[in-house]
Amino acid sequence: MYPLLFEPNLHTVVWGGNRLEEWKGVVRTGSPVGESWEVSCVPSSTSVIANGKWKGRLLSEVIKEYPYGILGEKVAKKYDCELPLLVKFIDAEQDLSIQVHPDDEMAQREHGKMGKSEMWYIIDAKPGSYLYAGFKETLTPEEYARKVADGTICESLAKHEVHKGDVFYLPAGRVHAICGGIFLAEVQQSSDVTYRIFDYNRPGIDGKPRELHTELASKALDFEVIDEYRTIYDDDAHRANHCIDSPFFNVRVVDVEAPFHRNLLKYDSFIITMCLEGDCKLRMRSELSLESEVVLYEGHSCLIPADIADYDVVPLNGRSLLLDAFIDNKDRSLLSRATRFLHITDK
Repeated sequence: MYPLLFEPNLHTVVWGGNRLEEWKGVVRTGSPVGESWEVSCVPSSTSVIANGKWKGRLLSEVIKEYPYGILGEKVAKKYDCELPLLVKFIDAEQDLSIQVHPDDEMAQREHGKMGKSEMWYIIDAKPGSYLYAGFKETLTPEEYARKVADGTICESLAKHEVHKGDVFYLPAGRVHAICGGIFLAEVQQSSDVTYRIFDYNRPGIDGKPRELHTELASKALDFEVIDEYRTIYDDDAHRANHCIDSPFFNVRVVDVEAPFHRNLLKYDSFIITMCLEGDCKLRMRSELSLESEVVLYEGHSCLIPADIADYDVVPLNGRSLLLDAFIDNKDRSLLSRATRFLHITDK
């Protein structure tokens, strides 16, 4: 096992901007790039490993060969040896469509796929930028249908002005939209199922209106109105701050100015680390790691296999800000994990 880095995986969309290509140091295409799929095993856009002995191979293929060592035993068993998360960077130059995602039960029934709960961490936002998350008033299904039909649905959505460091959790069923001027990191279940409710009557990249999914969206929606949609969390320096603990994933914000030890073996899970600010080294402590360290540059992400999730974060430019995503399982012994991995590699 060793920390895995990945080739760029950029997606052109009608609402995208031009920030991602420059941030990641890739050649500009002139097309509106809205998403960088940082770590993905979604069949339509799977990550390609960029370092080490598996360089050039699909992440999904390597996980099939070493599911316990990479994912963690409990994660592998629960998710049938598949990576359960997808993480992205998103650059919204224009507003995204008003949309909703199905839960696991509906997504499996309708599409044979996983549901889609997600979270957003705002990396940067132009002054006055906002997003939609949830309803601000109670609607009946009939009122909702009328507002979608006449284009006034945004009037009933909760609108949130956002700033750097803001976090929103979007469980499946919650209506939402990222709006123009926002640059963010997204952690979500590994699913590409999205139901568009309203798309401002604009054409897509091909000049044709993008498909809406009105009927499916109405079945997926949760109409509940809550007092606070924004996630409140501690943002103390030089620590891993608890951010999201959901049934589907756990997220920590790691803000450090000096070498910082992260021993996450207790979770029996892979760790996806997204570097939001400041290049750093990930220096492995596990004797099972084939590489002692990797450099993680700002704007890039790394998957640390479950069997070697004991490492130091070493900032290279004075400060590093990271987002860690994983699945919380805390009941396996370190000894059994090491023994199992050695057995696998001896085969």
